[in-house]
Amino acid sequence: MPGPTELLIILAIVIVIFGAKRIKNLGSDLGGAIKGFRSAMSGSNDEEEAATESTDAEVAGNVSTETDAEETPKQDTNV
Repeated sequence: MPGPTELLIILAIVIVIFGAKRIKNLGSDLGGAIKGFRSAMSGSNDEEEAATESTDAEVAGNVSTETDAEETPKQDTNV
């Protein structure tokens, strides 16, 4: 692992090559990308939870309609 002196030299070379303004823009773009990634991850978790809850509700709804259909006596249409 490079020591502090080597890191300063690398940082100086990067500043000379890219310039301070461009490094600032890269830093803000990177921060925005990380923020977007985190919000997308939490959004996908929320969507998965909502999908699971709606699927559970649909399954529970299907079960209750099936039991209602079984409890209802069938009428004889051959009269």
